[in-house]
Amino acid sequence: MFLQNFKGKKVLITGHTGFKGSWLSAWLIKLGADICGYSKDIPSDPAMFDCLNIQDDINHNIADILDKEALNKIFSSFKPEIVFHLAAQPIVSESVSNPLLTYETNIIGTANVLECIRKNNSVKSAIMITSDKCYENVEWEYGYRENDALGGKDPYSASKAGAEIVFSSFYRTFLTNERKDLGICTVRAGNVIGGGDWAQDRIVPDTVKSWSKNESVFLRNPIATRPWQHVLEPLSGYLLLAQKLYGKSTSFNGTSFNFGPSSDVIKSVEELIDEMSNHWDGSKKDISSVNTDFNESSLLKLSCDKALKDLSWSPTLSFEETAQFTIDWYLKFYLDNKKNIREYTMNQIDHYESLFLKRNKEIV
Repeated sequence: MFLQNFKGKKVLITGHTGFKGSWLSAWLIKLGADICGYSKDIPSDPAMFDCLNIQDDINHNIADILDKEALNKIFSSFKPEIVFHLAAQPIVSESVSNPLLTYETNIIGTANVLECIRKNNSVKSAIMITSDKCYENVEWEYGYRENDALGGKDPYSASKAGAEIVFSSFYRTFLTNERKDLGICTVRAGNVIGGGDWAQDRIVPDTVKSWSKNESVFLRNPIATRPWQHVLEPLSGYLLLAQKLYGKSTSFNGTSFNFGPSSDVIKSVEELIDEMSNHWDGSKKDISSVNTDFNESSLLKLSCDKALKDLSWSPTLSFEETAQFTIDWYLKFYLDNKKNIREYTMNQIDHYESLFLKRNKEIV
């Protein structure tokens, strides 16, 4: 059955206090998993992690993945069966102002997690989350496939490519021989949006903050296209993959998977803002571009054929549904002054699950 194998499983999530980590924690709470979270801090104020009171339902730990002693202690004491590694420095602009910390966190931190997985036989399944920005982006119109060249023009992108190389080396050198009962892959997702994201220099949080104050939206690059997807889309793929990998060696063990939207959801930043404004009364649609001291790639798409072939996974939500899911969450948050936001979040997960099963009929 769909995602029925997590009940009672011991699941470790690094980066559990972040945007994606909080949604993943909420979903796994709903699925009945025994969760241990490990994060450096709570990265924003407000934060979805706090809004949902996730701390009350899990083993919550504040520590850095660069702290090898603390990380080893968590693995040894909790003995996770499944690991989702999300902890990272996730902001492109921050990587420009603080490149060394970005490289350390995203590359060395990943190596630290892999070493703990290697040494702890309790782990039967592991998902290492990197980014679609790990590809050497040559601005072509085709979707990047998992075997395309890695690269990175900015420190963030390069750090994610580095994490992928470290993973491949670890898998081929150590894990193939030492851990035959371990299923492990990396996953690469496009630009993820959804309720509860308040990170700096991200289009949706910046827009919602502006609209909540009746202010105009300022964009770095309004014509840039991105593979927009709701956060539940890649998370459904991560969960399916973890379930498929658990305790066994598959033909795709040690490889990578893309999780992105269908081609009709490849829209510009300005198109995303326009669609979001349809669901926010009084939103200001006048857009003013602002210059930055770094250049982001303007075109990036993913091919998800491998996920369809090996997991029967395909994206569920349309572009319009993605925008509506996102804005509806923020409206609930602001209009109800945070009340009942946990219940609403769980309802959105229920709604997504029902749509996923209806539209992905090969998943049972």
